[in-house]
Amino acid sequence: MAGNLKMYGLAHCSTCQKAQAELEAAGWTIEFRDVKTAPLSAAEWATLSDEFGEKLVNRASLTWRGMSEDERAQTPVQMLEAKPSLIKRPAIAAGDQRLLGWTANVKRALGVAA
Repeated sequence: MAGNLKMYGLAHCSTCQKAQAELEAAGWTIEFRDVKTAPLSAAEWATLSDEFGEKLVNRASLTWRGMSEDERAQTPVQMLEAKPSLIKRPAIAAGDQRLLGWTANVKRALGVAA
């Protein structure tokens, strides 16, 4: 089951750190991209937005709660370009699977013991 996967998130995010450690322990090789220190281009955000849909924007985050109505009216790509920390973390691309968060279902899909 394990192989290579891409993970998008924030290096200082405890959930991303935990996911990375548990995935590596399960045999996954991870290409991690910190979207704050290695910003994605508009085209890369658009690709992720196409793959993950509206859920890519974390509407439960402190960043979201601090945004104005005008900011919230933007497209997901515009919001994520302006505020990369809005990304639902971690965003994982493993083969043809696209997974968001670090839930029991995500762990199960990647063969990580919950």
